[in-house]
Amino acid sequence: MADRRALVVGGGITGLTAALDLVGSFDHVELRESDDRTGGKLRTSAFGGVDDVDEGADAYLLRAPHASELATRVGLTDIVSPTGATASVWHDGLHDIPGGLVLGVPSKIRPFATSSLLSWRGKARAAIEPLLPARDHGDALGALVRYRFGDEVQDRLVDALVGSIYAADTDRWSLASVPQLAALAESHRSLLMAGRRRPAPPTAGGPIFGAPSTGMGGLARATAAAAVQLGVEIRTATSVADVVPDAGGWRVDGDRFDAVVLATPAAATAAMLHRAAPDAATALARIETADVIMVRMLVPDWPERLGGRSGYLVPKPDQRFVTAASFASQKWAHWQPTNGDQLLRVSLGRDGLPVLHLTDDEVTDTVTAEVGRHLDLDLQPTELSITRWAGAFPQYRPRHHDLVATAERALPSGLAIAGASYHGIGVPACVVSARTAVATVKQSTGTADGSLT
Repeated sequence: MADRRALVVGGGITGLTAALDLVGSFDHVELRESDDRTGGKLRTSAFGGVDDVDEGADAYLLRAPHASELATRVGLTDIVSPTGATASVWHDGLHDIPGGLVLGVPSKIRPFATSSLLSWRGKARAAIEPLLPARDHGDALGALVRYRFGDEVQDRLVDALVGSIYAADTDRWSLASVPQLAALAESHRSLLMAGRRRPAPPTAGGPIFGAPSTGMGGLARATAAAAVQLGVEIRTATSVADVVPDAGGWRVDGDRFDAVVLATPAAATAAMLHRAAPDAATALARIETADVIMVRMLVPDWPERLGGRSGYLVPKPDQRFVTAASFASQKWAHWQPTNGDQLLRVSLGRDGLPVLHLTDDEVTDTVTAEVGRHLDLDLQPTELSITRWAGAFPQYRPRHHDLVATAERALPSGLAIAGASYHGIGVPACVVSARTAVATVKQSTGTADGSLT
Protein backbone atom coordinates (compact mmCIF):
# COMPACT_ATOMS: atom_id res chain seq x y z
CA MET A 1 0.00 0.00 0.00
CA ALA A 2 1.02 3.65 -0.27
CA ASP A 3 3.48 5.11 2.20
CA ARG A 4 1.98 6.60 5.32
CA ARG A 5 2.99 10.28 5.51
CA ALA A 6 2.92 12.71 8.44
CA LEU A 7 3.59 16.44 8.48
CA VAL A 8 4.55 18.71 11.34
CA VAL A 9 4.11 22.43 10.77
CA GLY A 10 6.32 24.55 13.01
CA GLY A 11 9.96 24.01 13.90
CA GLY A 12 10.08 25.18 17.51
CA ILE A 13 10.80 22.72 20.30
CA THR A 14 7.18 21.50 20.14
CA GLY A 15 7.34 20.69 16.45
CA LEU A 16 10.79 19.12 16.69
CA THR A 17 9.62 16.86 19.52
CA ALA A 18 6.51 15.90 17.57
CA ALA A 19 8.61 14.96 14.54
CA LEU A 20 10.81 12.72 16.68
CA ASP A 21 7.78 10.96 18.13
CA LEU A 22 6.19 10.36 14.72
CA VAL A 23 9.20 8.44 13.43
CA GLY A 24 8.50 4.72 13.32
CA SER A 25 4.75 5.10 12.96
CA PHE A 26 4.87 6.70 9.51
CA ASP A 27 7.00 5.95 6.46
CA HIS A 28 7.66 9.61 5.80
CA VAL A 29 7.84 12.35 8.43
CA GLU A 30 8.30 15.92 7.30
CA LEU A 31 8.62 19.19 9.19
CA ARG A 32 8.02 22.60 7.63
CA GLU A 33 9.16 25.84 9.26
CA SER A 34 8.53 29.30 7.83
CA ASP A 35 11.69 30.78 9.36
CA ASP A 36 15.15 30.10 7.97
CA ARG A 37 16.07 28.20 11.15
CA THR A 38 14.46 25.77 13.57
CA GLY A 39 14.26 26.36 17.29
CA GLY A 40 11.50 28.96 17.44
CA LYS A 41 11.86 31.03 20.63
CA LEU A 42 14.92 29.03 21.72
CA ARG A 43 18.00 30.75 20.35
CA THR A 44 21.57 31.26 21.48
CA SER A 45 24.48 33.17 20.02
CA ALA A 46 27.97 34.26 20.98
CA PHE A 47 28.12 37.34 23.18
CA GLY A 48 30.83 38.96 25.28
CA GLY A 49 33.30 36.21 24.51
CA VAL A 50 30.86 33.48 25.63
CA ASP A 51 29.98 31.04 22.84
CA ASP A 52 26.34 30.32 23.73
CA VAL A 53 24.27 32.97 25.49
CA ASP A 54 20.51 32.67 25.29
CA GLU A 55 18.49 35.37 23.58
CA GLY A 56 15.27 34.08 25.11
CA ALA A 57 14.47 31.46 27.75
CA ASP A 58 17.60 30.33 29.60
CA ALA A 59 16.42 27.23 31.51
CA TYR A 60 13.73 24.62 32.03
CA LEU A 61 12.24 23.05 35.14
CA LEU A 62 14.05 19.91 36.19
CA ARG A 63 11.27 18.67 38.48
CA ALA A 64 8.97 18.38 35.48
CA PRO A 65 10.92 15.58 33.80
CA HIS A 66 9.84 16.04 30.19
CA ALA A 67 12.52 18.51 29.04
CA SER A 68 15.23 16.57 30.88
CA GLU A 69 14.10 13.37 29.20
CA LEU A 70 14.21 15.07 25.80
CA ALA A 71 17.73 16.36 26.46
CA THR A 72 18.89 12.86 27.36
CA ARG A 73 17.14 11.39 24.33
CA VAL A 74 18.97 13.73 21.93
CA GLY A 75 22.37 13.12 23.52
CA LEU A 76 22.85 16.18 25.75
CA THR A 77 24.64 15.15 28.91
CA ASP A 78 26.31 18.38 30.07
CA ILE A 79 23.40 19.95 31.96
CA VAL A 80 24.14 22.94 34.19
CA SER A 81 22.08 24.67 36.87
CA PRO A 82 22.05 28.19 38.29
CA THR A 83 24.35 29.18 41.13
CA GLY A 84 23.08 29.86 44.61
CA ALA A 85 22.57 33.57 43.85
CA THR A 86 19.17 34.85 44.98
CA ALA A 87 16.53 36.91 43.18
CA SER A 88 15.10 40.22 44.36
CA VAL A 89 12.15 42.52 43.75
CA TRP A 90 12.76 46.19 42.99
CA HIS A 91 10.46 48.65 44.73
CA ASP A 92 12.29 51.86 45.63
CA GLY A 93 15.34 49.66 45.99
CA LEU A 94 16.17 45.95 45.94
CA HIS A 95 14.37 43.69 48.40
CA ASP A 96 14.98 40.00 48.99
CA ILE A 97 12.05 37.83 47.97
CA PRO A 98 10.65 36.45 51.25
CA GLY A 99 10.77 32.74 51.85
CA GLY A 100 7.75 30.52 52.21
CA LEU A 101 6.03 31.65 49.01
CA VAL A 102 4.06 29.60 46.52
CA LEU A 103 4.49 31.66 43.35
CA GLY A 104 4.16 34.83 45.42
CA VAL A 105 1.39 33.63 47.75
CA PRO A 106 2.52 33.54 51.41
CA SER A 107 2.47 30.12 53.05
CA LYS A 108 4.56 31.02 56.12
CA ILE A 109 3.94 33.99 58.38
CA ARG A 110 7.40 34.92 59.68
CA PRO A 111 9.29 35.52 56.37
CA PHE A 112 6.33 37.49 55.09
CA ALA A 113 5.97 39.56 58.28
CA THR A 114 9.65 40.51 58.39
CA SER A 115 10.04 41.31 54.70
CA SER A 116 11.07 44.86 53.78
CA LEU A 117 9.16 44.58 50.50
CA LEU A 118 5.71 45.20 52.01
CA SER A 119 4.53 48.15 54.07
CA TRP A 120 2.99 47.67 57.49
CA ARG A 121 -0.39 48.48 55.94
CA GLY A 122 0.14 45.80 53.30
CA LYS A 123 1.13 43.26 55.94
CA ALA A 124 -1.88 44.14 58.10
CA ARG A 125 -4.21 43.76 55.12
CA ALA A 126 -2.71 40.40 54.21
CA ALA A 127 -2.87 39.18 57.81
CA ILE A 128 -6.67 39.10 57.80
CA GLU A 129 -6.70 36.63 54.87
CA PRO A 130 -7.58 33.58 57.03
CA LEU A 131 -10.64 35.43 58.33
CA LEU A 132 -12.17 36.30 54.97
CA PRO A 133 -15.09 34.24 53.67
CA ALA A 134 -14.84 32.34 50.42
CA ARG A 135 -15.81 34.17 47.27
CA ASP A 136 -16.15 33.01 43.68
CA HIS A 137 -13.63 34.84 41.50
CA GLY A 138 -14.23 32.75 38.43
CA ASP A 139 -10.90 31.89 36.84
CA ALA A 140 -9.09 35.21 37.48
CA LEU A 141 -5.82 34.94 39.40
CA GLY A 142 -5.46 38.64 40.19
CA ALA A 143 -9.00 39.03 41.51
CA LEU A 144 -8.51 36.09 43.88
CA VAL A 145 -5.20 37.34 45.31
CA ARG A 146 -6.35 40.96 45.65
CA TYR A 147 -9.44 39.87 47.59
CA ARG A 148 -7.60 37.48 49.87
CA PHE A 149 -4.33 39.34 50.51
CA GLY A 150 -4.74 42.88 49.22
CA ASP A 151 -3.07 44.92 46.49
CA GLU A 152 0.51 44.87 47.79
CA VAL A 153 0.82 41.08 47.82
CA GLN A 154 -0.72 40.92 44.36
CA ASP A 155 1.40 43.70 42.86
CA ARG A 156 4.75 43.16 44.56
CA LEU A 157 4.77 39.38 44.91
CA VAL A 158 2.28 37.39 42.82
CA ASP A 159 2.19 39.60 39.74
CA ALA A 160 5.93 40.24 39.92
CA LEU A 161 6.72 36.50 40.05
CA VAL A 162 4.00 34.96 37.88
CA GLY A 163 3.89 37.93 35.53
CA SER A 164 7.62 37.69 34.90
CA ILE A 165 7.33 34.02 33.98
CA TYR A 166 4.56 34.57 31.44
CA ALA A 167 5.03 38.25 30.44
CA ALA A 168 1.52 38.54 31.83
CA ASP A 169 -0.78 40.95 33.58
CA THR A 170 -2.06 38.54 36.19
CA ASP A 171 -5.20 40.59 36.71
CA ARG A 172 -6.16 39.15 33.30
CA TRP A 173 -4.65 35.69 33.75
CA SER A 174 -6.30 32.30 34.21
CA LEU A 175 -5.93 30.85 37.70
CA ALA A 176 -6.34 27.35 36.26
CA SER A 177 -3.17 27.84 34.21
CA VAL A 178 -1.09 28.16 37.41
CA PRO A 179 -1.67 24.68 38.86
CA GLN A 180 0.15 25.28 42.16
CA LEU A 181 -2.06 28.25 43.04
CA ALA A 182 -5.20 26.66 41.63
CA ALA A 183 -4.60 23.65 43.90
CA LEU A 184 -4.30 25.93 46.94
CA ALA A 185 -7.55 27.71 46.05
CA GLU A 186 -9.37 24.40 45.66
CA SER A 187 -8.06 22.80 48.85
CA HIS A 188 -9.06 25.42 51.43
CA ARG A 189 -11.00 28.65 51.80
CA SER A 190 -7.81 30.37 53.05
CA LEU A 191 -4.82 30.38 50.69
CA LEU A 192 -2.47 30.97 53.63
CA MET A 193 -3.80 27.96 55.52
CA ALA A 194 -3.73 25.84 52.38
CA GLY A 195 -0.09 26.83 51.83
CA ARG A 196 0.84 25.98 55.41
CA ARG A 197 -0.74 22.54 55.06
CA ARG A 198 1.13 21.67 51.90
CA PRO A 199 3.52 18.73 52.26
CA ALA A 200 7.06 19.97 52.77
CA PRO A 201 9.23 19.61 49.65
CA PRO A 202 12.07 17.09 49.79
CA THR A 203 15.06 18.54 51.62
CA ALA A 204 17.51 17.07 49.12
CA GLY A 205 15.52 17.70 45.99
CA GLY A 206 18.43 19.11 43.99
CA PRO A 207 18.35 22.11 41.68
CA ILE A 208 15.06 23.41 40.35
CA PHE A 209 16.24 24.61 36.94
CA GLY A 210 18.67 23.29 34.37
CA ALA A 211 19.88 23.90 30.84
CA PRO A 212 22.39 22.43 28.41
CA SER A 213 25.81 24.08 28.69
CA THR A 214 25.25 25.11 25.06
CA GLY A 215 22.11 27.01 26.07
CA MET A 216 18.47 26.39 25.30
CA GLY A 217 19.22 26.91 21.63
CA GLY A 218 21.52 23.91 21.99
CA LEU A 219 18.54 21.78 23.00
CA ALA A 220 16.68 22.82 19.85
CA ARG A 221 19.71 22.17 17.64
CA ALA A 222 20.31 18.74 19.14
CA THR A 223 16.64 17.80 18.76
CA ALA A 224 16.65 18.87 15.11
CA ALA A 225 19.84 16.90 14.48
CA ALA A 226 18.36 13.79 16.13
CA ALA A 227 15.23 14.10 14.01
CA VAL A 228 17.24 14.37 10.78
CA GLN A 229 19.36 11.39 11.79
CA LEU A 230 16.16 9.34 12.15
CA GLY A 231 15.03 10.32 8.68
CA VAL A 232 12.82 13.36 9.29
CA GLU A 233 12.84 15.75 6.36
CA ILE A 234 13.16 19.31 7.72
CA ARG A 235 12.30 22.11 5.33
CA THR A 236 13.03 25.61 6.58
CA ALA A 237 11.95 28.84 4.87
CA THR A 238 8.79 26.92 3.92
CA SER A 239 5.50 28.41 5.00
CA VAL A 240 2.15 26.62 4.97
CA ALA A 241 -0.87 28.49 3.66
CA ASP A 242 -3.72 26.01 3.91
CA VAL A 243 -4.73 22.59 5.21
CA VAL A 244 -7.73 20.94 3.54
CA PRO A 245 -9.32 17.48 3.75
CA ASP A 246 -8.36 15.00 1.02
CA ALA A 247 -9.93 11.51 0.87
CA GLY A 248 -9.36 10.51 4.47
CA GLY A 249 -6.16 12.51 4.73
CA TRP A 250 -4.96 16.07 4.28
CA ARG A 251 -3.78 18.19 1.38
CA VAL A 252 -1.22 20.76 2.49
CA ASP A 253 -0.21 23.20 -0.21
CA GLY A 254 -0.60 20.50 -2.85
CA ASP A 255 1.01 17.59 -0.94
CA ARG A 256 -1.00 14.78 0.65
CA PHE A 257 -0.46 13.57 4.23
CA ASP A 258 -2.25 11.06 6.41
CA ALA A 259 -1.68 13.05 9.61
CA VAL A 260 -0.83 16.66 10.38
CA VAL A 261 0.38 18.22 13.63
CA LEU A 262 0.16 22.01 13.70
CA ALA A 263 2.83 23.12 16.18
CA THR A 264 2.48 26.79 15.40
CA PRO A 265 1.19 29.77 17.45
CA ALA A 266 -2.57 29.95 17.74
CA ALA A 267 -3.01 32.82 15.28
CA ALA A 268 -1.00 31.06 12.57
CA THR A 269 -2.82 27.80 13.27
CA ALA A 270 -6.19 29.54 12.99
CA ALA A 271 -5.23 30.93 9.58
CA MET A 272 -4.33 27.46 8.30
CA LEU A 273 -7.56 25.90 9.62
CA HIS A 274 -10.07 28.34 8.19
CA ARG A 275 -11.32 25.74 5.67
CA ALA A 276 -10.54 22.43 7.39
CA ALA A 277 -11.94 23.35 10.81
CA PRO A 278 -13.61 26.77 10.83
CA ASP A 279 -15.01 26.44 14.37
CA ALA A 280 -11.56 25.57 15.73
CA ALA A 281 -10.05 28.45 13.77
CA THR A 282 -12.54 30.90 15.24
CA ALA A 283 -11.73 29.80 18.79
CA LEU A 284 -7.96 29.84 18.30
CA ALA A 285 -8.01 33.29 16.74
CA ARG A 286 -9.19 34.66 20.10
CA ILE A 287 -5.94 33.72 21.88
CA GLU A 288 -3.90 36.88 22.36
CA THR A 289 -0.14 37.28 22.77
CA ALA A 290 2.38 39.64 24.35
CA ASP A 291 5.55 40.98 22.73
CA VAL A 292 8.86 41.22 24.57
CA ILE A 293 12.38 42.45 23.92
CA MET A 294 15.49 40.82 25.37
CA VAL A 295 18.59 42.98 25.77
CA ARG A 296 21.97 41.46 26.56
CA MET A 297 24.69 43.82 27.71
CA LEU A 298 28.14 43.85 29.29
CA VAL A 299 28.57 46.18 32.24
CA PRO A 300 32.05 47.10 33.52
CA ASP A 301 32.92 48.00 37.11
CA TRP A 302 30.26 45.82 38.69
CA PRO A 303 29.89 46.81 42.36
CA GLU A 304 30.48 44.34 45.16
CA ARG A 305 27.24 45.38 46.86
CA LEU A 306 25.32 43.54 44.12
CA GLY A 307 27.20 40.29 44.61
CA GLY A 308 25.19 37.19 45.48
CA ARG A 309 22.12 38.35 43.56
CA SER A 310 20.83 36.66 40.41
CA GLY A 311 18.74 39.65 39.33
CA TYR A 312 15.47 41.34 40.10
CA LEU A 313 11.82 41.67 39.10
CA VAL A 314 9.92 44.93 38.71
CA PRO A 315 6.31 45.05 40.01
CA LYS A 316 3.71 46.32 37.55
CA PRO A 317 3.09 49.68 39.31
CA ASP A 318 6.84 50.41 39.20
CA GLN A 319 7.34 49.41 35.56
CA ARG A 320 8.12 51.76 32.72
CA PHE A 321 9.39 49.30 30.11
CA VAL A 322 11.83 47.03 32.00
CA THR A 323 10.10 44.12 33.73
CA ALA A 324 13.09 42.08 34.92
CA ALA A 325 16.88 41.98 34.85
CA SER A 326 19.10 38.94 35.25
CA PHE A 327 22.66 39.30 36.51
CA ALA A 328 23.56 36.46 34.20
CA SER A 329 27.23 36.09 35.15
CA GLN A 330 26.18 35.64 38.77
CA LYS A 331 23.26 33.39 37.90
CA TRP A 332 25.23 31.07 35.61
CA ALA A 333 28.81 30.10 36.46
CA HIS A 334 29.66 29.26 32.84
CA TRP A 335 28.64 32.68 31.48
CA GLN A 336 31.79 34.63 32.31
CA PRO A 337 32.78 37.27 29.74
CA THR A 338 36.44 37.27 28.81
CA ASN A 339 36.97 40.90 29.84
CA GLY A 340 35.56 40.41 33.34
CA ASP A 341 32.46 42.56 32.79
CA GLN A 342 29.08 41.55 34.21
CA LEU A 343 26.71 40.02 31.67
CA LEU A 344 23.12 41.23 32.11
CA ARG A 345 19.96 40.05 30.37
CA VAL A 346 17.12 42.56 30.59
CA SER A 347 13.47 41.94 29.64
CA LEU A 348 11.15 44.65 28.36
CA GLY A 349 7.42 44.41 27.73
CA ARG A 350 4.50 42.26 28.81
CA ASP A 351 0.77 42.00 28.28
CA GLY A 352 -0.51 45.57 28.26
CA LEU A 353 2.99 47.06 28.00
CA PRO A 354 3.89 47.20 24.27
CA VAL A 355 7.54 47.67 23.36
CA LEU A 356 8.03 46.77 19.69
CA HIS A 357 7.43 50.38 18.63
CA LEU A 358 10.71 51.40 20.28
CA THR A 359 13.68 51.87 17.94
CA ASP A 360 16.99 50.20 18.76
CA ASP A 361 18.36 53.53 20.00
CA GLU A 362 15.29 54.01 22.20
CA VAL A 363 15.63 50.49 23.59
CA THR A 364 19.29 51.13 24.41
CA ASP A 365 18.55 54.45 26.10
CA THR A 366 15.59 53.00 27.99
CA VAL A 367 17.47 49.99 29.32
CA THR A 368 20.55 51.89 30.44
CA ALA A 369 18.42 54.60 32.10
CA GLU A 370 15.96 52.29 33.86
CA VAL A 371 18.41 49.62 35.01
CA GLY A 372 20.86 52.34 35.99
CA ARG A 373 18.18 53.98 38.12
CA HIS A 374 17.17 50.67 39.69
CA LEU A 375 20.76 49.84 40.64
CA ASP A 376 22.01 53.39 41.26
CA LEU A 377 24.67 52.93 38.58
CA ASP A 378 25.86 55.00 35.64
CA LEU A 379 25.61 52.21 33.10
CA GLN A 380 28.01 52.41 30.18
CA PRO A 381 27.70 49.02 28.43
CA THR A 382 30.74 47.86 26.50
CA GLU A 383 28.59 45.58 24.32
CA LEU A 384 24.84 45.33 23.76
CA SER A 385 22.46 43.24 21.66
CA ILE A 386 18.70 43.49 21.12
CA THR A 387 16.37 40.58 20.29
CA ARG A 388 12.73 41.29 19.49
CA TRP A 389 10.22 38.54 20.16
CA ALA A 390 6.89 39.43 18.53
CA GLY A 391 3.95 37.44 19.91
CA ALA A 392 6.32 35.42 22.09
CA PHE A 393 3.97 34.77 25.00
CA PRO A 394 0.40 33.48 24.61
CA GLN A 395 -1.89 35.09 27.15
CA TYR A 396 -4.10 32.68 29.05
CA ARG A 397 -7.16 34.78 29.80
CA PRO A 398 -9.71 33.52 32.34
CA ARG A 399 -11.49 30.45 30.89
CA HIS A 400 -8.60 29.90 28.50
CA HIS A 401 -8.82 26.14 28.85
CA ASP A 402 -12.50 26.20 27.91
CA LEU A 403 -11.56 28.04 24.73
CA VAL A 404 -8.86 25.50 23.88
CA ALA A 405 -11.21 22.60 24.60
CA THR A 406 -13.72 24.08 22.18
CA ALA A 407 -11.06 24.25 19.48
CA GLU A 408 -9.81 20.72 20.09
CA ARG A 409 -13.33 19.25 19.93
CA ALA A 410 -13.78 20.87 16.53
CA LEU A 411 -10.65 19.29 15.00
CA PRO A 412 -11.22 16.51 12.45
CA SER A 413 -9.57 13.11 12.77
CA GLY A 414 -5.90 13.00 11.78
CA LEU A 415 -5.29 16.62 12.68
CA ALA A 416 -3.90 17.89 16.01
CA ILE A 417 -2.60 21.13 17.50
CA ALA A 418 0.30 21.56 19.89
CA GLY A 419 2.42 24.26 21.46
CA ALA A 420 2.64 26.95 24.10
CA SER A 421 -0.65 28.54 23.03
CA TYR A 422 -2.72 25.81 24.61
CA HIS A 423 -1.88 23.85 27.76
CA GLY A 424 1.24 25.41 29.21
CA ILE A 425 4.18 27.70 28.56
CA GLY A 426 7.75 26.48 28.95
CA VAL A 427 9.78 23.68 27.40
CA PRO A 428 8.44 20.82 29.57
CA ALA A 429 4.84 21.82 28.76
CA CYS A 430 5.67 22.08 25.05
CA VAL A 431 7.20 18.60 25.06
CA VAL A 432 4.07 17.18 26.71
CA SER A 433 1.88 19.04 24.22
CA ALA A 434 3.82 17.57 21.30
CA ARG A 435 3.56 14.04 22.62
CA THR A 436 -0.15 14.40 23.30
CA ALA A 437 -0.76 15.65 19.76
CA VAL A 438 1.26 12.80 18.27
CA ALA A 439 -0.64 10.24 20.33
CA THR A 440 -3.89 11.76 19.06
CA VAL A 441 -3.00 11.48 15.37
CA LYS A 442 -1.52 8.01 15.81
CA GLN A 443 -4.72 6.82 17.40
CA SER A 444 -6.92 8.36 14.73
CA THR A 445 -4.82 6.98 11.86
CA GLY A 446 -4.43 3.48 13.26
CA THR A 447 -0.70 3.76 13.93
CA ALA A 448 -0.86 3.93 17.72
CA ASP A 449 0.95 0.62 18.12
CA GLY A 450 3.99 2.07 16.36
CA SER A 451 3.75 -0.31 13.40
CA LEU A 452 3.38 0.67 9.77
CA THR A 453 0.12 -0.64 8.35
